[in-house]
Amino acid sequence: MMVSMAGFTLNDTCIKLLSGSLGLAQVVFLRGLLVSVLLYIVGRRLAAFSHRLSRRDLRIIAVRTLAELGATYFFLTALFHMPLPNVTAILQALPLSVALAAALVFKESLGWRRLSAIAVGFAGVMLIVQPGGEGFSVYALYALAAVGCVTMRDLAARRLSPEVPSVAVAFITATSITFVAGLILAFEMGEAGAGGKPLSEISWPETRLILGAALSVLAGYLASVMCMRVGEIGVVAPFRYTGLLWALVLGWAVFDYWPDGMELTGATIVVAMGLFTLYRESRLRRGAA
Repeated sequence: MMVSMAGFTLNDTCIKLLSGSLGLAQVVFLRGLLVSVLLYIVGRRLAAFSHRLSRRDLRIIAVRTLAELGATYFFLTALFHMPLPNVTAILQALPLSVALAAALVFKESLGWRRLSAIAVGFAGVMLIVQPGGEGFSVYALYALAAVGCVTMRDLAARRLSPEVPSVAVAFITATSITFVAGLILAFEMGEAGAGGKPLSEISWPETRLILGAALSVLAGYLASVMCMRVGEIGVVAPFRYTGLLWALVLGWAVFDYWPDGMELTGATIVVAMGLFTLYRESRLRRGAA
């Protein structure tokens, strides 16, 4: 899980470095092409495409793909305009939002301890966002929208049949997002050449960053799937928060940025409440077993 979080954060770093020279649609399209090819190779090796998907699973995958598309747009837009550690810290509220949404949508039980942790955790998010403060950025709302979309994506994934291969779902999602990004890119470049560069004008440093983003996100995904299938969720899940440590280090080393005291306090609260929520879920799961 620590390797997975490192992969995802390195991907975010590469994408943010590209934000000054390439448009959002072009970055998503070029990265998506590479990721789709790599996932296809991995899927063929694992025989992930031999499983016949039911109509129910196809509908769920469609909902999951739409949610992933929204998450990609909102998260990368926020990442283009906000410091890496701040966007990553807001995304750490995901376990809290998933627990709350599961209780509201699927009527899963949620005791007063976890409800209190969720409330305190979202208060920590407000310390990071700082609405009305001098450091407030409207793109923090994009990061919050990304949390909402990822929550919807994860809830949809919970409803997939257990036998559906994860790599096949990832491949369908990646190719769908790449296709949509390609359509947007074609439209943007048709408008007086705006929105992206011709391939011949993309420099070698930019190409290296695109390759780095694709390989990093693939490594992050595969490592996440492998550890979640083998490790006990209650033990593995807390290590997701090492992504924030990676974001702090890379934000300082690559972008020369370090969050202020208010942002660090908010991030600490979010992580602490997330860990408590995971701990309570693990205890309840063990008790039920």
